[in-house]
Amino acid sequence: MTATNGDFKLIKVERLIDGSGGPPLERGALLIEGDVIRDVGTEESVVPPDGANLLEFNYEGKTALPGLVDCHVHLIGIGDGRKGDELTQLPDEVLTLQAAKNARRHLYSGVTTVRDCGAKNKTTFMLRQAMEMGITHGSRLVLSGRPMAIVGGHLSYFGIGATGVDECRASVRQLVKEGADYIKITATGGSTRTSYPLRPSFTLDELSAICDEAHKFGIHTAAHCASTQGIINSLDAGVDTIIHCYFRDPDGTYEYRPEIAERIADEGVWVNPTLHQPRLSIRVLEDKQADGTLTKAEQKDIKDARPQFDQRLEHVSRMREQGVKLVCGSDSAWAYYEMGDFQGEIDSHVQIGMSPMEAIVSATSDSARSCQIEDQVGTLEVGKKADILIVEGDPSRYHNDLNNVEDVFLGGDRIDRHDYI
Repeated sequence: MTATNGDFKLIKVERLIDGSGGPPLERGALLIEGDVIRDVGTEESVVPPDGANLLEFNYEGKTALPGLVDCHVHLIGIGDGRKGDELTQLPDEVLTLQAAKNARRHLYSGVTTVRDCGAKNKTTFMLRQAMEMGITHGSRLVLSGRPMAIVGGHLSYFGIGATGVDECRASVRQLVKEGADYIKITATGGSTRTSYPLRPSFTLDELSAICDEAHKFGIHTAAHCASTQGIINSLDAGVDTIIHCYFRDPDGTYEYRPEIAERIADEGVWVNPTLHQPRLSIRVLEDKQADGTLTKAEQKDIKDARPQFDQRLEHVSRMREQGVKLVCGSDSAWAYYEMGDFQGEIDSHVQIGMSPMEAIVSATSDSARSCQIEDQVGTLEVGKKADILIVEGDPSRYHNDLNNVEDVFLGGDRIDRHDYI
């Protein structure tokens, strides 16, 4: 093999996890040309071209795995507990700067791709433009822009609200025009004060029109569902990913519906359960309780939070047992969940019964599939982008080793994780 144009990098590690779910490859190596992986294998089998302009990295005792893919973030969020209703009062310019900070912070922690699930106006599109111009850098972006909402519904304050089939179709077309990679839908209410989380928002006809229009443009959909009827409507409409997936009745009762979970599994719909965010909120409330600083509203929240979370863990565990495809998305920086700790969401997937390797797949290749970018990222394969995470230890056995970040490569470039400019 003779070198052609382009510089090469050779990465050698004690073990290599390719993201497919198979066992780690001992004494693994990766050959990178430009921003693409050109060869993967053992140290002996991966040989640079003759005459290559080669930069070599040797990571003894370290593991290489695909850069993590967080399929659910809110880049403009702060993670300091404020409600979205309050967040949206900040100027778009401030929110764009916050998005840049978050994209950088997630990248430095090992997340090389994020799917943003709703932002105010065109803030994340402005971030993308700034990244393309080299003004700032961060994880690869999969953007929805403004989320689809009803008037006064969950996240409607981000700048869009549609009523009726025609407006729903027109809004999808507008978002595609603005640069949306997919369509985020609020199929039920949520934390937005004027919304109703236990009831559907869009009618089935409206929801179906949104999905049909998105699919016509060849892009996918992801729907926020905080109630059982919202899940059913999303399945009937052809949604590709169900976010949260709360089995809750209009009176607030948690009741698992195995026949619905079976349908989700049979239809191959992804579920992003977002478990660590409520777990983190409970920890914050418990700390406040210990300090005696809980407000009256928070006193009620902490009373309800723990049993509700335990119920959630049981439901998500049962979905997994029924074969539902669970993908890892943090929902940071919402509520108290700051960006830069996607590993917390991965840990929550282990908590519901996944093995460490299953959780890694959920946070890499499966997450990439749910974002419809598996042809580019999610596994360490020839021809894919050279997005690589190097950690100390063996996360296939001890998932918390994912926190021991040694280096991050994005498109073949080693990231300076101390550069905060």
